[in-house]
Amino acid sequence: MSPIYAAYAMLALAIMTEVTGSTFLVKSEGFTKLWPSVAVIVLFAIAFYLLSQVIKVIPLGVAYAIWAGVGIILTAAVGYFIFRQSLDIPAMIGIALIVSGVVVINMFSNSAGH
Repeated sequence: MSPIYAAYAMLALAIMTEVTGSTFLVKSEGFTKLWPSVAVIVLFAIAFYLLSQVIKVIPLGVAYAIWAGVGIILTAAVGYFIFRQSLDIPAMIGIALIVSGVVVINMFSNSAGH
């Protein structure tokens, strides 16, 4: 596997662990529940470790934009589908703009490491 594909695979895993950690953040109830709190700390540590490996190959600005953008989208989806948190029209427009930004970076930027 080429380094760029490995970096994007690690980035995907970093995003998944960050979103899962955010989900446990809700379950920790302000860090008052032990095991969900431990899960938050472990999952965020893994996410940041993976991100630190990704930026060896993909520029920091691009990697972080993708990590944060996709993380926001997936976290909003978890909030909506799992926790039944509603999204209003401005929130949906904002998420659409984030998706657009991630697409532009990956499709058109030479900085993305393609």
